[in-house]
Amino acid sequence: MASPCIVIQDDEQGYDLDLFCIPKHYAADLEKVYIPHGLIMDRTERLARDIMKDMGGHHIVALCVLKGGYKFFADLLDYIKALNRNSDKSIPMTVDFIRLKSYCNDQSTGDIKVIGGDDLSTLTGKNVLIVEDIIDTGKTMKTLLAMLKKYNPKMVKVASLLVKRTPRSVGYRPDFVGFEVPDKFVVGYALDYNEYFRDLNHICVISEDGKERYKT
Repeated sequence: MASPCIVIQDDEQGYDLDLFCIPKHYAADLEKVYIPHGLIMDRTERLARDIMKDMGGHHIVALCVLKGGYKFFADLLDYIKALNRNSDKSIPMTVDFIRLKSYCNDQSTGDIKVIGGDDLSTLTGKNVLIVEDIIDTGKTMKTLLAMLKKYNPKMVKVASLLVKRTPRSVGYRPDFVGFEVPDKFVVGYALDYNEYFRDLNHICVISEDGKERYKT
């Protein structure tokens, strides 16, 4: 059963951009700050505790889904490493990476392409933690899980920073969720729009002007 998460309601107004340090080159392309960086970090620290409680009895292979997951992945592992240093329970952890592509502009194409990653046969018999930035329709993750199943890992759990409430969802829910967000296109904290906005600390809602400016 998936762990509880912070639910951001559909009528959430977010925060004025002027209240935060926003790179000037993006200021005109964003509507509002949706999830401030500090809140992301606090929630990530709690997820690290939940993961250690649930999976902390064995060696974990942490599998980062690139590119959007890299910030969440790095911060989550930092918190897990801190728990390893400062608690009685300490486990070895190794890392691996996979890159998938399913988006064109702001739409999921439904066509999942694996365009990177090491030999997944190394996951056989291992406890695997998949770390993802956002679950949108859920099709990408279901495809990845089916792919990993062929290699017979001992256990597979999924941690996603965001889960989107969307009518396009196939009903998939990760094991660990940071925030549940409305059906808006969000960027920042390594989430991108055509490779832009990854260098933004906060999670923000992109404006229509921003979509047009960075459209491929």
